[in-house]
Amino acid sequence: MKLIVLSTPKFFVEEDQILTALFEEGLDLLHLRKPASEPVLSERLLTLIPQAYHNRIVVHNHFYLKEEFNLKGIHISKQEDNVPSGYKGIITRTCYSLDELAECRGKYDYLFLDSIFSGISEEHRPASFTKEEIHDAARRGLIDRKVIASGGITLENLSEVSDLGFGGAVVCGDLWNRFDVHSGLDYKALLNHFRHLRKIAN
Repeated sequence: MKLIVLSTPKFFVEEDQILTALFEEGLDLLHLRKPASEPVLSERLLTLIPQAYHNRIVVHNHFYLKEEFNLKGIHISKQEDNVPSGYKGIITRTCYSLDELAECRGKYDYLFLDSIFSGISEEHRPASFTKEEIHDAARRGLIDRKVIASGGITLENLSEVSDLGFGGAVVCGDLWNRFDVHSGLDYKALLNHFRHLRKIAN
């Protein structure tokens, strides 16, 4: 099962070092999501991450970065997001309902299904589905290896994600909450937590 890390929405000082360390620990994919940010800041971050890992990065914003840094692909977060004219390459997307998931199957390289569990980073976001609905979707073959579980993924529920047949899981709050992005310098706890996540995902 693939383990995907979603970046924090804002930039912070130690970010390039942490992301590089995560790749060194075996991170499958990084989804770089920096909404409402200046593109030059994403450019700077990408120049600080070794080129060897660029083909494991998917961007949610500033799609031109895909070609400029030879990244893996681009991610469509909502229906009105436009794919750049003439773009050729990997395209992924977030789906927010099972109907949307059914409609998008086969049109994208892989899909996020959000939110499988109650949010961690955004406490007010409840799970979008009951466990029965997810089990039923799995039984009907709607959830397969090209569908990635997103929303509220933790060390405690990662095995359940695998059992349901998802091809991977998106980790965000459960990982980033292990490090103070405002003043932290020591990210050993974050890396250690990632190692535990990797063991379960494998």
